[in-house]
Amino acid sequence: MEQSISPGYGAPADTAVAHDNNSTPTSKIWQVITASSVGTVIEWYDFYIFGSLATIISTQFFPKTNPLAALLSTLAAFAVGFVVRPFGAVVFGRIGDMVGRKYTFLLTLILMGGSTFAIGLIPNYAAIGVAAPILIFLLRVVQGLALGGEYGGATTYVAEHAPDNRRGYYTSFIQTTATIGLFISIAVIVGTKLVVGAAEFADWGWRIPFLLSSVLLVASYIIRRRLNESPLFAKAKQEGTVSKSPLRDSFVEPVNRRLVLLALFGATMGQGVIWYTGQFYAYFYMQTVLKLEQIPASIILCVALLAATPFFIYFGSLSDRIGRKRIIMTGMLCGVLFTFPIFYGLTQFAGKAVEKTAAIPATVDAAGAAVAAVPAVMVANDYQMIPMIILTFCLVLFVTMVYGPIAAYLVELFPTKVRYTSLSVPYHIGNGIFGGLVPLISTWLVSIAAAQPEGFLKENSIYFGLVYPVAIATICFLYGSTKMKDIRNVKLMDEQPSVTA
Repeated sequence: MEQSISPGYGAPADTAVAHDNNSTPTSKIWQVITASSVGTVIEWYDFYIFGSLATIISTQFFPKTNPLAALLSTLAAFAVGFVVRPFGAVVFGRIGDMVGRKYTFLLTLILMGGSTFAIGLIPNYAAIGVAAPILIFLLRVVQGLALGGEYGGATTYVAEHAPDNRRGYYTSFIQTTATIGLFISIAVIVGTKLVVGAAEFADWGWRIPFLLSSVLLVASYIIRRRLNESPLFAKAKQEGTVSKSPLRDSFVEPVNRRLVLLALFGATMGQGVIWYTGQFYAYFYMQTVLKLEQIPASIILCVALLAATPFFIYFGSLSDRIGRKRIIMTGMLCGVLFTFPIFYGLTQFAGKAVEKTAAIPATVDAAGAAVAAVPAVMVANDYQMIPMIILTFCLVLFVTMVYGPIAAYLVELFPTKVRYTSLSVPYHIGNGIFGGLVPLISTWLVSIAAAQPEGFLKENSIYFGLVYPVAIATICFLYGSTKMKDIRNVKLMDEQPSVTA
């Protein structure tokens, strides 16, 4: 019989103290999953409405004299929330490993929801000048710090309740929350736009999705407050085995440091770029490059997300039976091989861009002269929605393969006393920095290619942004294929284990 062993656990099972999660009642596990998932969905919703409204925010909070610079500045503000996520993982991971899982993700929830609500209240650039973008950047920093502590807490909390042989299945529900949060953010934005109208939405209606966060925050806080502490952490705290210095034990201690590097360069780095390329950059690409209007682009992405979301659960469950590595690596390889062809297909099915003048009445200036309210813009014409949905579904399917099993893999890699910190930091470097910078770096690369003299690079400049995520995924695939071990169903240990040769 094949033995499932984590590379982090070389000692026999009887040499370490382990909590038997297999006796946890199923009803209790679902209660934990529901409470953890609801809060995490809300945090992802809060985080992504900013990115989904990037084009509007660029006109509200930055000077309008240079639209490209304003858009890049907005994407930079979006990216800064990702860049600081590893710092949030360090700060809140330490709290989570010393104080507790429950307390920490209550704190991150409040910080995230409060920051999102505040963004909806900030006066625009015309009203307060440079203070507007400064406030936006500061609130995005707080959001990024909070999200840096959220994922590790929710994943660790669920995993420390789940049975060993179904950990991939149960933790995969947490993996759906980022996609569901993105879906809800798009649905709320499109719904608000339809209700208030395009002109009003661009003027003030965009604030409504941000302000709604306060309602979601209160509901989620009430649900999470009823949770008890993780049994593994409670047991470690009772026995006095909680780490006194999670940062040192995670990143200075050689054994654990090697595992952190393995998690980053063998899994999360590639998973991050595939996630943000397949879901967020695809949405951004359809609107800014292919010139689809927001509603058809949203329909394409949302239908693809709905169709693909169950596969997070499927691949998480499958990893309990055949191992995590082969599923993650297969998804990563698919991203490497098929990202360029799929985006090429999206471009072909988007049709040609034509000029369209927004149906907004003209106004008059102080002298009584007519002033056109909105100039003509380019929009896609004769796009084929069904093929575009299918291609986007394929991108999201790759996401489900790399993302569905990865929570269980990361949880099984580290011991209880430093699990929150050790898991969170490589995850948020991989997703927050390598993945979160996809829109900004890709847009920058496209602008560089478009500025080149006539030739192959200029003619295909719209695809040049894909070089970055595909290159990162390729490096991660090569490293992970050789260094990762295919593990599953291991005991979650309470003591620092040794590493197999």
